[in-house]
Amino acid sequence: MICINMHLANLPKPFLFLTAAYFLASLGHFTHNAEFLCEYPNLPEWLTRAKVYLAWIAITSVGVIGFLFVRNGYVRIGLALIAIYAVLGFDGLGHYAVAPFAWHSFGANFTIVSEVIAAGALLLGTTYAMVLQSRRRLVARGSQ
Repeated sequence: MICINMHLANLPKPFLFLTAAYFLASLGHFTHNAEFLCEYPNLPEWLTRAKVYLAWIAITSVGVIGFLFVRNGYVRIGLALIAIYAVLGFDGLGHYAVAPFAWHSFGANFTIVSEVIAAGALLLGTTYAMVLQSRRRLVARGSQ
Protein backbone atom coordinates (compact mmCIF):
# COMPACT_ATOMS: atom_id res chain seq x y z
CA MET A 1 0.00 0.00 0.00
CA ILE A 2 1.29 3.43 -0.93
CA CYS A 3 1.06 6.14 1.69
CA ILE A 4 1.08 9.69 0.39
CA ASN A 5 1.31 12.37 3.03
CA MET A 6 -0.22 15.56 1.74
CA HIS A 7 -0.56 17.50 4.93
CA LEU A 8 -1.93 21.02 5.11
CA ALA A 9 1.52 22.46 4.40
CA ASN A 10 1.61 20.52 1.11
CA LEU A 11 -1.70 21.84 -0.12
CA PRO A 12 -1.45 24.53 -2.78
CA LYS A 13 -1.16 27.91 -1.03
CA PRO A 14 -4.08 29.42 -2.97
CA PHE A 15 -6.21 26.52 -1.70
CA LEU A 16 -5.79 27.67 1.89
CA PHE A 17 -6.61 31.25 0.85
CA LEU A 18 -9.74 30.08 -1.01
CA THR A 19 -10.85 28.11 2.03
CA ALA A 20 -10.43 31.13 4.30
CA ALA A 21 -12.24 33.35 1.80
CA TYR A 22 -15.19 30.96 1.61
CA PHE A 23 -15.26 30.55 5.39
CA LEU A 24 -15.46 34.33 5.85
CA ALA A 25 -18.01 34.82 3.05
CA SER A 26 -20.17 32.05 4.48
CA LEU A 27 -19.91 33.50 7.97
CA GLY A 28 -20.83 36.91 6.56
CA HIS A 29 -23.88 35.59 4.75
CA PHE A 30 -25.17 33.52 7.65
CA THR A 31 -24.55 36.34 10.13
CA HIS A 32 -26.41 38.79 7.90
CA ASN A 33 -29.18 36.25 7.41
CA ALA A 34 -29.50 35.62 11.16
CA GLU A 35 -29.32 39.24 12.25
CA PHE A 36 -31.56 40.61 9.49
CA LEU A 37 -33.86 37.63 9.12
CA CYS A 38 -36.89 39.86 8.56
CA GLU A 39 -35.18 41.44 5.51
CA TYR A 40 -35.07 38.10 3.68
CA PRO A 41 -38.42 37.77 1.89
CA ASN A 42 -40.61 34.68 2.00
CA LEU A 43 -38.52 32.66 4.44
CA PRO A 44 -40.47 30.11 6.47
CA GLU A 45 -41.84 31.32 9.80
CA TRP A 46 -40.16 28.48 11.70
CA LEU A 47 -36.71 29.79 10.75
CA THR A 48 -35.08 31.59 13.67
CA ARG A 49 -31.82 33.39 14.29
CA ALA A 50 -30.53 30.43 16.32
CA LYS A 51 -31.44 27.94 13.57
CA VAL A 52 -29.53 30.01 11.00
CA TYR A 53 -26.41 29.95 13.18
CA LEU A 54 -26.83 26.22 13.84
CA ALA A 55 -27.05 25.61 10.09
CA TRP A 56 -23.79 27.53 9.60
CA ILE A 57 -22.09 25.48 12.32
CA ALA A 58 -23.29 22.23 10.70
CA ILE A 59 -22.09 23.28 7.25
CA THR A 60 -18.75 24.56 8.54
CA SER A 61 -18.18 21.35 10.49
CA VAL A 62 -18.09 19.47 7.17
CA GLY A 63 -15.13 21.61 6.08
CA VAL A 64 -13.40 21.36 9.46
CA ILE A 65 -13.73 17.57 9.44
CA GLY A 66 -12.35 17.55 5.89
CA PHE A 67 -9.27 19.46 7.02
CA LEU A 68 -8.82 17.09 9.96
CA PHE A 69 -8.86 14.15 7.55
CA VAL A 70 -6.26 15.85 5.31
CA ARG A 71 -4.09 16.67 8.32
CA ASN A 72 -4.17 13.05 9.45
CA GLY A 73 -3.19 11.70 6.04
CA TYR A 74 -6.63 10.75 4.70
CA VAL A 75 -6.31 13.20 1.86
CA ARG A 76 -8.87 11.87 -0.62
CA ILE A 77 -11.62 11.67 1.99
CA GLY A 78 -10.64 15.07 3.38
CA LEU A 79 -10.65 16.77 0.00
CA ALA A 80 -13.99 15.15 -0.83
CA LEU A 81 -15.46 16.58 2.38
CA ILE A 82 -14.01 20.00 1.59
CA ALA A 83 -15.57 19.78 -1.88
CA ILE A 84 -18.93 18.99 -0.25
CA TYR A 85 -18.40 21.96 2.08
CA ALA A 86 -17.87 24.16 -0.98
CA VAL A 87 -20.94 22.78 -2.77
CA LEU A 88 -23.04 23.62 0.30
CA GLY A 89 -22.13 27.26 -0.35
CA PHE A 90 -24.40 27.23 -3.39
CA ASP A 91 -27.39 26.71 -1.11
CA GLY A 92 -27.59 30.49 -0.65
CA LEU A 93 -29.02 30.65 -4.16
CA GLY A 94 -32.11 29.09 -2.64
CA HIS A 95 -33.04 32.55 -1.40
CA TYR A 96 -33.80 33.41 -5.03
CA ALA A 97 -36.10 30.41 -5.35
CA VAL A 98 -38.46 31.94 -2.79
CA ALA A 99 -38.06 35.59 -3.82
CA PRO A 100 -36.44 37.34 -6.79
CA PHE A 101 -33.12 39.16 -6.57
CA ALA A 102 -34.85 42.57 -6.63
CA TRP A 103 -36.83 41.79 -3.48
CA HIS A 104 -33.67 41.30 -1.40
CA SER A 105 -31.72 44.12 0.23
CA PHE A 106 -28.30 45.13 -1.05
CA GLY A 107 -26.71 43.50 2.01
CA ALA A 108 -28.56 40.24 1.46
CA ASN A 109 -27.64 40.11 -2.24
CA PHE A 110 -24.03 41.06 -1.52
CA THR A 111 -23.54 38.34 1.08
CA ILE A 112 -25.38 35.69 -0.95
CA VAL A 113 -23.43 36.40 -4.14
CA SER A 114 -20.12 36.68 -2.25
CA GLU A 115 -20.68 33.31 -0.62
CA VAL A 116 -21.56 31.66 -3.94
CA ILE A 117 -18.51 33.11 -5.70
CA ALA A 118 -16.22 32.05 -2.85
CA ALA A 119 -17.81 28.57 -2.79
CA GLY A 120 -17.25 28.20 -6.53
CA ALA A 121 -13.62 29.27 -6.20
CA LEU A 122 -13.07 26.81 -3.35
CA LEU A 123 -14.69 24.03 -5.36
CA LEU A 124 -12.30 24.73 -8.24
CA GLY A 125 -9.37 24.86 -5.82
CA THR A 126 -10.41 21.59 -4.23
CA THR A 127 -10.72 19.95 -7.63
CA TYR A 128 -7.20 21.16 -8.46
CA ALA A 129 -5.89 19.76 -5.15
CA MET A 130 -7.56 16.43 -5.95
CA VAL A 131 -5.86 16.34 -9.35
CA LEU A 132 -2.48 17.08 -7.70
CA GLN A 133 -3.10 14.32 -5.18
CA SER A 134 -3.94 11.85 -7.96
CA ARG A 135 -0.79 12.78 -9.87
CA ARG A 136 1.33 12.32 -6.75
CA ARG A 137 -0.19 8.88 -6.22
CA LEU A 138 0.55 7.92 -9.85
CA VAL A 139 4.15 9.15 -9.59
CA ALA A 140 4.61 7.27 -6.32
CA ARG A 141 3.25 4.06 -7.87
CA GLY A 142 5.49 4.45 -10.91
CA SER A 143 8.62 4.85 -8.81
CA GLN A 144 8.13 1.53 -7.01
